[in-house]
Order: sequence, then C-alpha cells, then structure tokens
Amino acid sequence: MAKRGRKPNSEIRSNIVELLHFFGEGYGYDLYKKYTKAYGRVSMRSVYYHLRKGVELGVFRVKTIESVEGNYSWGPKAQRIVFSLGASAEPKGVLKK
Repeated sequence: MAKRGRKPNSEIRSNIVELLHFFGEGYGYDLYKKYTKAYGRVSMRSVYYHLRKGVELGVFRVKTIESVEGNYSWGPKAQRIVFSLGASAEPKGVLKK
C-alpha cells in the first residue's frame, strides 16, 4: 500500500540547499531571486513553503530575524528571516540547471 501525503524529499528544497551551500546564508526573497536565475521559474510561495518545511525537517535553520525599515505597501517595517544550512542538510556542491 502506498504512503499518503507529500514525499519527504523535494527538488526545490534540494536546489535551495545548494544555493545556501554556495552563498552561506540568505533571506526568502533573496533566495527566490537567486533560485530563478539558477534554476528557472518557480513561485515565490513555493520557495517560502520549502524554507519553512526545511526548518521543520532540520535542513535549514533560522540564523537571524531582522526588522527592516522601509516604505512598504503594508506599513513601515518588514521582517526578514535569514536562513542557513541546518544539521540535516546534505549539499552535493553542484549548481545544476
């Protein structure tokens, strides 16, 4: 009988692991921009989902949470969560397209 739900591994999450392996750390939007340049189109929502899921699985860890001042449509501040590789990350060391 087949297991239900999503598979534990993800191509998007694996690609984000490779990006963080080369760049060391990054926040969501920055990683989204680097991802689209290196691997092609992906939704920003999908990148944020895999970052949150990766934190749950121990693949990523939250390094810092910064408050950034600016003129945003939702107000004067934004929260920037900086991610780095976690203990469960297994980078291959290759950026592939």
